[in-house]
Parts: sequence; C-alpha cells; structure tokens
Amino acid sequence: MEGTTFTVVMIIAFAMLLAALVLASARLLKGPSVNDRIAAMDVIAIVVMGFVLVYSVMINNSIYFDIPVIISLISFIGTVAVSSYLKHRYD
Repeated sequence: MEGTTFTVVMIIAFAMLLAALVLASARLLKGPSVNDRIAAMDVIAIVVMGFVLVYSVMINNSIYFDIPVIISLISFIGTVAVSSYLKHRYD
C-alpha cells in the first residue's frame, strides 16, 4: 500500500509541476510587459528545479540535488543581467 501511495503522490507532483510550466510558458509568450516575462522565466527555472528534485526523490538517488543549485545560480545571474540591461536601456 505504501508504494502505491508514493507513486500517486509522485504522479500528482509531476502533474502540478507540468501545469505550472504550461501556465508560466503562456505568461512568457503572452506577457504584456517585459517584467512579466522576466518573472515567467524565473518561475520556469523554479519549476525545472522542482522537476529535478521530484525525479530525484522518485528514483531515490541524491546525485541530482546539485543541479537545482546550478539552475538557481544561472537563473539569478540571467535575471540580474536582463534587469540591468533594461535599466540602462530605458534611462
């Protein structure tokens, strides 16, 4: 019974992450302003980190726990770079 519950929880987690990825991608493509698109890129990075972490828990292997740290660093640097570019562009 415990294995079945774990499988159901993992499927629900993947489904929710997929829904969040679809909604964030729609905001990235449709976003009325650049700020919405930047926020959508950050959400997509967070969702990808969630996918990696849920997959790592599902296969019971901690080797993938470093990947979200790298993704978060790249996402932060990208957000700062785009924000800095836009600040200098509109000043």
